[in-house]
Amino acid sequence: MQRWAVRIEYDGHDFVGWQRQKTGLSVQQVLEEGASRLASGRTVDSITAGRTDAGVHATGQVAHLDFPAALRLSKSVVRDALNFHMKPHPVVVLDACPVDLSWNARFSAVRRAYRYRILNRRSRPALDDGRVWLVKRPLDADAMGRAARYLLGRHDFTSFRASACQAKSPLRTLDRLDVSRLGEDIIIVAEARSFLHHQVRNMVGTLKLVGEGSWSPERVGDALAACDRRAAGPTSPPDGLYLTAVGYDPDPFAT
Repeated sequence: MQRWAVRIEYDGHDFVGWQRQKTGLSVQQVLEEGASRLASGRTVDSITAGRTDAGVHATGQVAHLDFPAALRLSKSVVRDALNFHMKPHPVVVLDACPVDLSWNARFSAVRRAYRYRILNRRSRPALDDGRVWLVKRPLDADAMGRAARYLLGRHDFTSFRASACQAKSPLRTLDRLDVSRLGEDIIIVAEARSFLHHQVRNMVGTLKLVGEGSWSPERVGDALAACDRRAAGPTSPPDGLYLTAVGYDPDPFAT
């Protein structure tokens, strides 16, 4: 077998998420069916760095695929053939590279980055419907940024963890949580080695309460310390969430 790492971009609006489900179309299904066509009908399974939820998008998702060595694939063939076979679905391979069979898209990852986009205005989006969270009440991005600092570092993130989360431990180290305003957009960037299920969306939903003045920034620290999901804010919708990067050391796409 020959293993290939692929970096993928997709619009998750019409998918049930990354992972195959009993009903509905998943990103994984589109990728694996495209890979099977490239492999002349042979089943090709994929492993990914993060199983995004329904409606979540990606600009830098990473997965790996194992193809028969007899195919003698090249980077351009893997990228272009997969993109051809995945039409007309909104999923594309941005880059592809061969990796050792010991390399794993999920377990070799050392960093994951997400971006969340809030559209902060009264009018609904005409061009970005399904790609932003529309919040009509004015938000104070500076206050949201001050609140975000309480979440940085290594903590028990039970208060920001989905009840269905399957992680063995709620302990995570949040390396970055930045909030900035760009015109009508409020952009929240989160980086960590790994995240709990719904952690980013739960943090964003909580920061939104601070931005609209319902919470003080200090209350976010209290919610974290409570280690109780009921102490934090609501889960923000998936529309505004993007998986932007997965980091590796060394980075297989750098060569």
